Amino acid sequence: MGGSKIDVVGQIIGGETSKIFIREKSGSKIELGDLLVAEESDGNYNILQVKDLVYHSQIPQIMRELASGLQLEGHGSHMEFLDEKLRNYIIAEAKPILQIRDDKPQLPKTLPNFFNSVRRIEDDDLKFLMEEKIENPLYLGNVRSGSKELKTSIHVDAKEAIPHHILIPATTGRGKSNLVKVMLWELMDIENIGMLVLDPHDEYYGRNEQGLKDHPNQEKLIYYSPDASNVQGMVESLRINLKSIKPEHFDGIVEFTDAQRDALKRYHNIYKENWIPSIIQEEEIEGVNPRTLGVIKRKFDNILGIYTKNGQLKSRGNVFNTDRGESTIKDIIKSLEDGKIVIIDTSRLTGEAELLVGSIIVGAIFNKYQKYKAKGTLKYKPIIGIVIEEAPRVLGKEVIEKQGHNIYSTIAREGRKFNIGLVAITQLVTLIPRTILANMNTKIILGNEMSQERSEIIASASQDLSDDNRTIASLDRGEAIVTSVFTKFAVPIKIPLFEEHIKGKINKTKEKPPLLSPEDL
Repeated sequence: MGGSKIDVVGQIIGGETSKIFIREKSGSKIELGDLLVAEESDGNYNILQVKDLVYHSQIPQIMRELASGLQLEGHGSHMEFLDEKLRNYIIAEAKPILQIRDDKPQLPKTLPNFFNSVRRIEDDDLKFLMEEKIENPLYLGNVRSGSKELKTSIHVDAKEAIPHHILIPATTGRGKSNLVKVMLWELMDIENIGMLVLDPHDEYYGRNEQGLKDHPNQEKLIYYSPDASNVQGMVESLRINLKSIKPEHFDGIVEFTDAQRDALKRYHNIYKENWIPSIIQEEEIEGVNPRTLGVIKRKFDNILGIYTKNGQLKSRGNVFNTDRGESTIKDIIKSLEDGKIVIIDTSRLTGEAELLVGSIIVGAIFNKYQKYKAKGTLKYKPIIGIVIEEAPRVLGKEVIEKQGHNIYSTIAREGRKFNIGLVAITQLVTLIPRTILANMNTKIILGNEMSQERSEIIASASQDLSDDNRTIASLDRGEAIVTSVFTKFAVPIKIPLFEEHIKGKINKTKEKPPLLSPEDL
């Protein structure tokens, strides 16, 4: 274990189990979020995290005001009360987060010694993390102490964490997309995990920049895009045949009245897989009001881009159509069952169409995994994760109350039993019911300025973050707190910039040998 007298940055002068007061050594510059170590004579030690910093002084407040006034107004410039390093100082309020006893971490149950010196944490102090044997390590970042990054890396077991769901809350510009890119890059090296990524900003594949397409293990990646012809690499056209869509796929995704929902089922019962073209072509059936039919037709036009022209069915955007894409959904599900990462570029789809595509795929995979569990073969199948951006669109309280549960909320509640999990990304945690938040057992919390949002995140965290309100507000871009049932404590981390993280790891196409000249031949 590292540490020596010259590294002392403060001394414990009081406090209680939840808050230890540390007088900062002059010039040490202890930071908010710093991890400090209080060593004991037997080699054991406590790890403390700084939660707040407060000015203190030996001089009464009224005297400080007088001295300040004299100085500001140009009087008494030579007046000194006490030695400068002694008269004014900073008290760091720190929380004990871990005790290391015989090299084993445990939750703090005793106080560190009174008047004990403290020093900054070093990588050796976290060797219990380095020695951890994680079967399927998913790298999230390096341990961070204040704004300083350590070499110790933080991993969670991907096959444990994903089915228990991962929540990534943060406001815009704090590094959510960068974090997901880093996670997906790491997942490319882990076998038997299939990931469905609904990508509304087309930012993960790396169409015009570095992305997952540059990973050496490219055979694990499948990319679907509406304009596949304009993309280099192994790209599949996103074409979904209307026959793949059933009325239940709209549940909780698109708002329909009871009469409209009843009409959808009637058309499906009568026309089977051709039920959507029948509605678009306004083929009237008994029991469905023509006005209701007209409203449904307009909704399908807006969501699916399907309309009629001169009596013919036309597709706007060519994603949903009648003559192609019959095997797309089956192919995607097979890829997921083969443990591949499937990115679907939904940047050209409406929000409802994107969620509908996900609903079709996720619904089908959920049904299959239910059957595997019933047959006792689920343990031989890969874990399935679903990356969903702006999660309140499908997990929000208002959406669920108004439109009922959808396949995403079903996965949030029951997916763990079937080895299916969500990686939910959101700016607004407060819109998601607490019952769902409580099921998200790993939260990677990035910076958030909104007090109400921070309160909700803290209330649903796996570890006690009641003193971290200011810390979360002060997190810079790429800084995060990982709170999980799979980590020893709420770990502050620094997430690497994706482009930096993949340096030296990207797939380098082998240079082709020079062509032989006619003379050589």
